[in-house]
Amino acid sequence: MRMVDLIEKKRDGQELSTKEINFIIEGYTRDEIPDYQVSALAMAIFFKDMSERERADLTMAMVHSGDTIDLSAIEGVKVDKHSTGGVGDTTTLVLAPLVAALDIPVVKMSGRGLGHTGGTIDKLEAISGFHVEIGKEEFVKLVNEHKIAIVGQSGNLTPADKKLYALRDVTATVDSIPLIASSIMSKKIAAGADAIVLDVKTGAGAFMKTVEDAGELAHAMVSIGNNVGRRTMAVISDMSQPLGAAIGNALEVREAIATLRGSGPKDLEELCLALGCQMVFLAGKAASLEEAEEKLREAIRSGKALDKFKEFIANQGGDASIVDDPGKLPTAAYQIEVPAKSAGVVASIVADEIGTAAMLLGAGRATKDSEIDLAVGLMLNKKIGDKVAKGESLVTIHANRENVAEVIEKIYANITIAEQAAAPTLIHGIVTE
Repeated sequence: MRMVDLIEKKRDGQELSTKEINFIIEGYTRDEIPDYQVSALAMAIFFKDMSERERADLTMAMVHSGDTIDLSAIEGVKVDKHSTGGVGDTTTLVLAPLVAALDIPVVKMSGRGLGHTGGTIDKLEAISGFHVEIGKEEFVKLVNEHKIAIVGQSGNLTPADKKLYALRDVTATVDSIPLIASSIMSKKIAAGADAIVLDVKTGAGAFMKTVEDAGELAHAMVSIGNNVGRRTMAVISDMSQPLGAAIGNALEVREAIATLRGSGPKDLEELCLALGCQMVFLAGKAASLEEAEEKLREAIRSGKALDKFKEFIANQGGDASIVDDPGKLPTAAYQIEVPAKSAGVVASIVADEIGTAAMLLGAGRATKDSEIDLAVGLMLNKKIGDKVAKGESLVTIHANRENVAEVIEKIYANITIAEQAAAPTLIHGIVTE
């Protein structure tokens, strides 16, 4: 088998066989196939696409390129959730304890963030003492006994994907549905869950800018999951503005606590229920999405979800008293209001640019070596469709320095006030196949 023949085959729009895909991924992982040939193949895939079978084969070849996590010792249907990213995306902090409160094992392997704010692990480390460095035996024990644990990502999951992703980044082949879908799904499948729920974002703060592109990616990932024996569903959700009100690590933990109490932002609660009811349904704990949603609402009303969050924090070394006293979380030295310059209705909030404003405060990493300030960030006091009076606060800046002129400038440049505007649709669709 010669790589040049396989490049030519895909260039001409033909399907690669399972054996050929395995040859490519195995050879590339072992450094036997050079970057320039894999770059050529990635460009051929970019233009000629892949069939559903090819996408599933590529995904599984990347899964088997490194370690896989065996979670068979955990009882029940293990569910996981993945978001394609966004600004103020606090869903994992709410969803994991909420779903676990219904005796469903939630297995989550999360990373640190590079961008607007920290990743899920950074957010959780705003809680004093909380740690994710737990071994496999302890992880299995925690999930079996308490239905929830979150650990850091293993170093040798899907090494082929890491190599291919870095190559795509410098060869203008990132925006390829089969390559994006197989990249995401290979990591989820290698992490060992039985069922996977995907939150595919669309809008200014998302990777997929249009609903159509987000829908295509959602269908591709759900198809891969179902084709390789993982029950998979997806929600297409809006990221034209930040989700919820908080953008920043400790601020998002506070918001998660409020949401588990039933007093969080309505859009965050709505999305968590939409994702959570899929997790409950796929776990076999409800006969319909409607029944699943009612069970989740009851877990919030009864306080079971909040109790599970406390239990989860304590089990991983964290100070669970922050749930009843969020004032113990890291707090910024300065709170600076950004007043509206005119009256009207908020017409747009450019999510990714507002996220960048939070990063300028230190809420996120500009590079892998950047230090995160867990206390800082932004609180949105107005969302799209909200009325605002002149002088009323649009945003509260939480900062550890007095001079935040560049942050204020970016906020004003990316929040538009008009005479009228309507709130965007939050859930654009649910994909099951």
